[in-house]
Amino acid sequence: MMKSILTQKLERIKLVLTDCDGVLTDGGVYYGVNGEELKKFDIRDGMGVERMRNFAGVDTGIITGELSPSVIKRAEKLKITELHLGVKDKPVVFKEILSRLNLKAEEVAYIGDDTNDVEVMKLAGIGVCPANAISFIKDIADIVCEAEGGKGCFRELAEMIIASHQSAKSKFTATEVIALNSGNKIGPGEPCYIIAEIGINHNGDLEIAKKLIDEAVAAKATAVKFQKRTPEICVPKDQWEIMRDTPWGRISYIDYKRKTEFGIAEYATIDQYCKKLGIDWFVSTWDVEAVDFMEHFDTPLYKLASASLTDFPLIKRILLTGKPLMLSTGMSTNKEIEDAVNLVREFDENYPLMIAHSTSAYPCKPEELNLKMIQTLGNKYPGVPIGYSGHETGLATTVAAVTLGATFVERHFTLDRAMWGSDHAASVEPQGFQRMVRDIHDVEIATGDGIKRVYESELGPMKRLRVNISPEYKEEKEKTA
Repeated sequence: MMKSILTQKLERIKLVLTDCDGVLTDGGVYYGVNGEELKKFDIRDGMGVERMRNFAGVDTGIITGELSPSVIKRAEKLKITELHLGVKDKPVVFKEILSRLNLKAEEVAYIGDDTNDVEVMKLAGIGVCPANAISFIKDIADIVCEAEGGKGCFRELAEMIIASHQSAKSKFTATEVIALNSGNKIGPGEPCYIIAEIGINHNGDLEIAKKLIDEAVAAKATAVKFQKRTPEICVPKDQWEIMRDTPWGRISYIDYKRKTEFGIAEYATIDQYCKKLGIDWFVSTWDVEAVDFMEHFDTPLYKLASASLTDFPLIKRILLTGKPLMLSTGMSTNKEIEDAVNLVREFDENYPLMIAHSTSAYPCKPEELNLKMIQTLGNKYPGVPIGYSGHETGLATTVAAVTLGATFVERHFTLDRAMWGSDHAASVEPQGFQRMVRDIHDVEIATGDGIKRVYESELGPMKRLRVNISPEYKEEKEKTA
């Protein structure tokens, strides 16, 4: 069956331009305490901008007569650089954008809702309007969204564009590689992505965190990972007032968990520090609010801890970010893994997904590591990069995981295993981490490509030791005789 004309048009879109008031906002007027005009935006539309950029390679621009500072702040948050405020003649701006970006009109969609959008909608390849646009706009629009302005109409168009672009792509292949926004890649044929899991081993101390980052860089790790929780959500109420001996004295368990959590200031410092040193950083998020918090930062991926594999609201919130998702599978049945993977694929069949084999024991005994599960997961989920999250005390088994096909590995990382805290004992110290990284890269080099060849270094021993030499090498032996 031939594709519909509309689908073909959507496949060609490379840029979505939109009016603001009445499309990205609900058209209402709000005022702050100082009388400044504010705008109410819908989070779904913001996610639409990110998803469309990540999954279809389509950027967003705003052309509006508005001058509200709220629009500027929203554009900054969504990384929209094509921002035109106080516009009197939208067709002129539209044509300037086409010329500057070397785009054709049919490669641009425009969303509008009022009479000042008519002419630019006629120029665009696809004209779109929200459900509550004026009737005249609906008459000329190619697409009338079911959602109203400021209530998801932009997201609705974004999902149409994503679906059309993905239908034009091939499905996953067995050599699927996930490209991160940091420039690193994870998947077959790429260097093993090695993660130093700092977790909460910083003990709530930013200086310890920075020392751990320094040591991870020195060890040539690819990334450091932290954990982010909202203690009031993650700690069961009946455990809040249990008293615990800590470096801060004897305090309640909820206060202890608060002490070990970094806030916006600490993570802003970590973000700048990692960028300066050239190492990736990201987190395991343990609740929905933690994802909302982490969206302040442009980390390359999200990790889902084994304990969260069955937390579908959390998984769905991460999927809305559009960032690659790394699922860890400790303490999980095959059915639970399948359910989580199916949830991701139902959301988006081509979502950038990675799966880590893991056993959630701290430390884990060698007989319970079950490293062959790496191959089992690889066979079951072709096209999905498979990795390993280890909690054992030795290093050899993590190196072995790479020989079995792990495209990324993660180990807990500490300055000293004797430090106070729950995760230090099952962690790797800096010197050990350096050896592990070195051995992993040696194994990758030594694995080769499986094609038999005679190396230059073998020619000497061949000429000295072999009686019958193949014709292609015999002449060389006679020359040196």
